[in-house]
Amino acid sequence: MLRLNHLRLSIFNACKVSNYTNLDFATKKQFRSQMANYTTSSSSSSSSSNLLFRQLFEKESSTYTYLLADLTHPDKPALLVDPVDKTVDRDISIVEELGLKLIYAINTHVHADHVTGTGLLKSKVEGVKSMISKASNSKADLFVEHGDKIQIGNLFLEVRATPGHTAGCVTYVTGDGLDQPQPRMAFTGDALLIRGCGRTDFQGGSSSQLYKSVHSQIFSLPKDTLVYPAHDYKGFTVSTVGEEMLYNPRLTKDEETFKNIMENLQLSYPKMIDVAVPANMVCGLQDVTKDPTKPL
Repeated sequence: MLRLNHLRLSIFNACKVSNYTNLDFATKKQFRSQMANYTTSSSSSSSSSNLLFRQLFEKESSTYTYLLADLTHPDKPALLVDPVDKTVDRDISIVEELGLKLIYAINTHVHADHVTGTGLLKSKVEGVKSMISKASNSKADLFVEHGDKIQIGNLFLEVRATPGHTAGCVTYVTGDGLDQPQPRMAFTGDALLIRGCGRTDFQGGSSSQLYKSVHSQIFSLPKDTLVYPAHDYKGFTVSTVGEEMLYNPRLTKDEETFKNIMENLQLSYPKMIDVAVPANMVCGLQDVTKDPTKPL
């Protein structure tokens, strides 16, 4: 890890990343080659022996679900980030196979392209609590706000408010400390995708707000922080903050250019939105019989 950190610092210092566009072709080529080697080495896993991490995929909505657990804790407590209703049985199976205790099912935001699996998980696994941001105005057992910490054993996730795709988007970041996973990991939902970002034309979205969110809350993280989005449509699985600061075709632009890009995407109406959003506002349960004033 020390070698990788040293390599990262030497690359960025030598190439003066802030002036990347002014570098000659040969220097850019060398930089990209070094960054590729660095990213491949550092993205494979966290260095923390405490953390069990799995990246799972739902192909119809191209959604990533993430499983995290503390293996050194006696209970092996675990949580799922952005579960999908269609893959709940798969997720439960891997939790059981690995001997974990699922305690939280959390969402980065109210999704418009799939129904969350949190409601089903609660009905099938005893003791699981659903969680989402307070700003989402949706139903859940627990609500988080900017600066909160979600504890799983001796590990924790830091909550960072990153609105813009929706008004209630948050990014979950693994803890900062020697006993926490290194490099850090950011679960960015739709706020920051690999070489892209979520749309901003519905659910209280704002391109100006999204731009500020990403730059202040995600791009401010260490450049070796691993970026794990809620979706990918091109086969990418992971990026880094440093990569996205260099290569993201939207968020490397100034704010006015970014806003113009987002206003002219001409995207089609999401095919699942009329089903997904109402369901996700009630924890993914489409047929709710409980008192709506009580926790789900």
